Amino acid sequence: MSELGEDKRADAQAAETADAGIDDVYADDGALRSDFLERVLDAIEIGDREALEAEVGALHESELGDLLESIQADDRQRLVSLLGSGFDFSALTEVDEAVRLEIIETLPNEQIAEALSQLDSDDAVYILEDLDQEDQDDILAKLPFTERIRLRRSLDYPESTAGRRMQTEFVAVPPFWTVGQTIDYMREEAGLPDSFSQIFVVDPTFKLLGVVDLDRILRTKRAVKVEDIMRDTNYPVPAEMDQEEAAQLFEQYDLLSAAVVDGNNRLVGVLTIDDVVDVIQEEAEEDIMRMGGVGDEELSDSVRATVRSRFLWLLINLGTAVLASLVIGMFDATIQQMVALAILMPIVASMGGNAGTQTMTVTVRALATRDLDIYNAGRIIRREATVGLINGFLFAVVIGVVALFWFGNADLGIVIALAMIINMIAAALSGILLPLLLDRVGADPAISSAVFVTTVTDVVGFFAFLGLAGWWFGLV
Repeated sequence: MSELGEDKRADAQAAETADAGIDDVYADDGALRSDFLERVLDAIEIGDREALEAEVGALHESELGDLLESIQADDRQRLVSLLGSGFDFSALTEVDEAVRLEIIETLPNEQIAEALSQLDSDDAVYILEDLDQEDQDDILAKLPFTERIRLRRSLDYPESTAGRRMQTEFVAVPPFWTVGQTIDYMREEAGLPDSFSQIFVVDPTFKLLGVVDLDRILRTKRAVKVEDIMRDTNYPVPAEMDQEEAAQLFEQYDLLSAAVVDGNNRLVGVLTIDDVVDVIQEEAEEDIMRMGGVGDEELSDSVRATVRSRFLWLLINLGTAVLASLVIGMFDATIQQMVALAILMPIVASMGGNAGTQTMTVTVRALATRDLDIYNAGRIIRREATVGLINGFLFAVVIGVVALFWFGNADLGIVIALAMIINMIAAALSGILLPLLLDRVGADPAISSAVFVTTVTDVVGFFAFLGLAGWWFGLV
């Protein structure tokens, strides 16, 4: 059989093995298989390291991360202890912060340092950044000098910046090298990253001059100089840039990797698409969690941490609910004279709240992705106001007819219809104007908008409906 045929057969066998591994670990619904979990827990319980390695030794880091989050704390610690040096520390980048810290705290710093030295720098930084400064310093001191400097440089950048996310292992060559020298360097140098798609061109001070794609290197004759085939670097990322903005560059320009440079345009690292995918997921989750008023809460958090995370915004919600109740209290005499008002007024407030939340969600997301700015804000505000007006009229007809047949009172149907129109317009405007205002003053609209939008729609809804009813029926 030819070498090509053998390679194809080997690739097919590898693919079949990988598929079989996935089937052994995950059920059809995406959860870990119960029989797989039982085998792992049995091996942990009897302390059978060989059986445990047979079950988890070939798992991908994300699969091992899922396993760690699925078992109890005691079992996690025993699993890591049994595997010893065979435990894949990159799995700690796939678990919640609470789980990661729980595992790290049970291990000696010597073991952590040895394990981190085997990881890519971005993964090592991800694990180190959550540790106390004292533990960080102790672990870094146990690493070789070059690795220590690389990790320290990344940790010195602010949290959630490209500098924290970057990988400090990259391929950089001078412009006067030939393609042949570059290829020989990539073959012989042991300290290069395991995988890369670009070769950066730098001057003696490591200032970024350009980049050469790997496929261009492979298609060019050995005698050609690198400077003759290099191109300008596509959108180098400043190390101080927020990671979300860096991710938007990747999304906008379809990048697979990007150079990370310091304030003097010196190459300090590379940001790769796998890290950016994680950033996009984290930022989306963060926005969703903040809009729900739960901050950076994780499933693995303790009861105490969860209560502390949620209490403040629940307290603020209580305050806004009291405000809405005060508005209702202003019309207590009106409600006593017409009980139907008490039955119908939650409908007006609820519809306004839902409409406001829809607009707010779209607005907050547009602000996060930089799709909404000062240049198109006016047009979007007019659009949302028009949508609120049209929906207000449509639902006014529906609720007016319902009130007419429910209570046999046409005037009541007209009153609630008018209140519905007013509140739907208020909901649309508050859903876009409040996030814009909060963003302008420097507050995070994902955290703050929901409470204020709900308050506006409740207050306006109750005031419009009860006020109109009192005036229309002469109850005030």
